[in-house]
Amino acid sequence: MNWLKSTLSAVAGTQEPIYGPEAIQPVSQQQTEDAPYTELTKHDLRWRAYQYTNVETQTYYVMADNGTLVMVQIIYSNIAGIHTTAQFNCKIFNTSGDGTPHIWFSDPLYNHMFDESMSSFAADNISLSLNEEGNAYTLKSAVNEGCLVDLTFNRAAPGFAIGKDGTTYFGTDPQNPWGSMRHMFWPRCNVTGTITTKEKVHDMTGRGMFSQALQGMKPHHAASRWNFINFQTPSFSAIMMEFTTPPSYGSTVVNVGGIAKDGEIIYAGTTNSATHTEASKDETSDWPEPKSIKWVWEGKTKDGKPVTAEVDGPLGPKLDRIDVMAEVPGFIKTIAGSVAGARPYIFQYSPQQKLSLKLKVGDEEFTEEGSMFSEATFIS
Repeated sequence: MNWLKSTLSAVAGTQEPIYGPEAIQPVSQQQTEDAPYTELTKHDLRWRAYQYTNVETQTYYVMADNGTLVMVQIIYSNIAGIHTTAQFNCKIFNTSGDGTPHIWFSDPLYNHMFDESMSSFAADNISLSLNEEGNAYTLKSAVNEGCLVDLTFNRAAPGFAIGKDGTTYFGTDPQNPWGSMRHMFWPRCNVTGTITTKEKVHDMTGRGMFSQALQGMKPHHAASRWNFINFQTPSFSAIMMEFTTPPSYGSTVVNVGGIAKDGEIIYAGTTNSATHTEASKDETSDWPEPKSIKWVWEGKTKDGKPVTAEVDGPLGPKLDRIDVMAEVPGFIKTIAGSVAGARPYIFQYSPQQKLSLKLKVGDEEFTEEGSMFSEATFIS
């Protein structure tokens, strides 16, 4: 029974007491009118590799000119300061809607290490390096013979973190938080390179977006819902990451997002929203699967011009529904659901029917169709 309890805690977390909204310090509290966000330097992009329970991720999204949609990701995790693991994920989505399975690889990494500056990562048969200028990542992987990756992400607009360090802190004592959630972004990148599978060589030339995240607590304790959008048009990039805490932290909504164009952050802040305007019950997961979402960004440019932006419309058929606990033994999964209320599922979308970004900056208005990748995650 002790083994079961520890396994449940590691996999799903257990329910926490009701601390209330005062036990969370959202990243919005770091913002000032003069400094709503920080433009990222090479130093900001360091891997932290903390010696306590946490998960760090670097995730790269590619929307190739030829229509290929790809996500690649390195995950570095530490469990209780005594065990570290690393994983490499690569997913080439089938966006045709013909039912052909997505191409998915997930491989453990061995002998992982960081360079002296903590800017670059390497393990057996994989390297991720940030260049000297701090404006380009190069990822090369031969971890899996069925998925050879050679990609370069060149930053096309400044990277940003909300406030001073992009971090929301959890705990009843703000000076000594017991948990954290941090996000940093390169919202607009130019991508070159290839991914070679047994079927073909995929040309990845196109637009990209990069997200670096650190979750310094158990996922079940940090959030019960997530919404994410990466929207790329020829002229603009619009991104948003929103999570809602469990009732233990007052079901607090934390939203970070931004609008960029080549060479410039137009807006970055926390006064945004993601609203599921239409949903229906998914019989497999029992969650209300979104069918349409309205994304809204509101704020000001650095020189004070008002900014409003919107992406609104039907999501179309989902790309995928991921049962996060699919690999957990069945009886543990059942108990985790009943004891901790954890039923984590991720719904992924990329509508074939193009949606548009409607953007107003001061008196100027723009409307552009774009490519979208979005996720709606339900945990508890």
